[in-house]
Amino acid sequence: MRLPGTRYQEPGWEEVRKLLGQCSLAALRGEGGARPDRLDDYVECMAAQLLAQRHGARARAPANGYGDTVYELAVALVVELRARPADWDALCAALAGQPAGDALLRKKVNDMFAVLRDRVDADNYQAACGRPCSPNRMYAYRMLDTAYHDVARLFAGWRAHRAQVGAILGRAIDDGAAPIEVRQLRTIADCRPEWVLRWSASLEAFGGGPGPLHTRSKRFASLKTSPDKIAAMLREIGDYEQLSANRDQDWLQDLDDASAWVEDYWRVLQESDSAATPGPDRILEARQDALDLEEPEPDPVPPEAPADPRLETLALSVSLPPGYLREAAAAAPADGQVARLLAADGLPVRLAVFARLLGQDDDVYPDAWRDPATGALPTMQQLAALAEVSLPTLRKRRDAAIARLGAAINDKRGSDA
Repeated sequence: MRLPGTRYQEPGWEEVRKLLGQCSLAALRGEGGARPDRLDDYVECMAAQLLAQRHGARARAPANGYGDTVYELAVALVVELRARPADWDALCAALAGQPAGDALLRKKVNDMFAVLRDRVDADNYQAACGRPCSPNRMYAYRMLDTAYHDVARLFAGWRAHRAQVGAILGRAIDDGAAPIEVRQLRTIADCRPEWVLRWSASLEAFGGGPGPLHTRSKRFASLKTSPDKIAAMLREIGDYEQLSANRDQDWLQDLDDASAWVEDYWRVLQESDSAATPGPDRILEARQDALDLEEPEPDPVPPEAPADPRLETLALSVSLPPGYLREAAAAAPADGQVARLLAADGLPVRLAVFARLLGQDDDVYPDAWRDPATGALPTMQQLAALAEVSLPTLRKRRDAAIARLGAAINDKRGSDA
C-alpha cells in the first residue's frame, strides 16, 4: 500500500521488521537490558548493529517503491525512536518483571516498531496532505488494502472459492461464465465497500475466525457502519498508487541516449590518447638538464616509534588491529583550529567528537581511523575501552569537547562581527 508521505506501508516492511528484530536481540542482550534510562544507549548500539549489517543482502534489499533500502528505513525508524521515548517506555514496561526469551523479546520489539511506523507514517501523511491522520487510521488503510488483495485473490480463483465469492457478491454463483464483477475488479479503486463488509463477515465461516470488521474490538467500529467512508479510503489508495506508479517510460529513451553519449565521449578520449605521437615533442623538444638525469635521493625515513604493548593489548581487546592507536594518531591532522582545540583530548575522545558531528562513516576520515571490520569509525563502546574509561565518562568528555568547539566558533563569529 502506498499513500502520500508514507514509507513503511509496502511489503518491504517485513524485511525492515526482521532486520530491526535481529539487531535488537544483540543490542538488548548486553549489560542492562531494556530500561527507561537506556534509550540513548539502545539507539547508539542499534546504529552500530545496523551499520555492521548494511552490506548484507537483507539490508540492501529495496523496501518500497521510492528507492529506500531496508537498511535506510530501519536506521530512520531507530532515530525516530529517540524522539518518541513513550514507545521505549512502553517496551520497558512490557518486559519488566518477566524472563524475556528471544521469541518474547523479538515479539515485543516488533510490536514497538510496528506502532512507531504507523505514527511516523501518519505524521508524514498529515504533513503531505494537510489532512488529520492518526496511527489507527493508517492501520485502517492497511486493513482495507489487505481486504482488497484477499478479495482479488478469491475472485481470481472463483471456481475454487465459489461459496465465499457468492457470499461476498451477495448472490449464488452458477457453474458457468465468470461473474461480471470478477472482470470489473482491476484495481483497489474498483473494489466496492459492500464487498469488503461481506468479505469480513464471510471469514468466520470460511477463514476460521471473525473478520476485522466483525470482531469485538472497536478499532473499526466507525467503518462497519460507514460504507461511504470505506469507498473513499479505497479510492484514495487506488488514486495515489496510480499517480505514484512508475510512469517514466517516455524518459527511458533519453536515459539511453545520455548513456550512449557518455560512452562515446570516453571512447574518443581514449582513442586520442592512444593515437598521440610517441617520443619527444616535434615542435619544441625539451632539453633535459644534467641534474634532471640523476637519480633522486630518497627522502630520509623517520624512525618509527616503538610499539607500546599495552596499547596493542587495548586495541586487540576490542577487535581492532594491534597498531591501531599509533597509526590513527599519526593520521590525525596536527594543524587547524579544530586540531588545536582538541589537542588536549585523547584520540578516542576526538574520534567520538567526529562520529557525533559527522557520523560513523564520512568520506573525510583517513583509513587509519576506520575499523577494518566495518569500514567506519569504532563504536562508542570500542572507544571507551581504548580510553580506559566507562561509556558514560567518554560520552561526557565528548560532549564537553563539542561544547568547547561551539563556544570557540561563537567567539570567532562575535569577533568577526
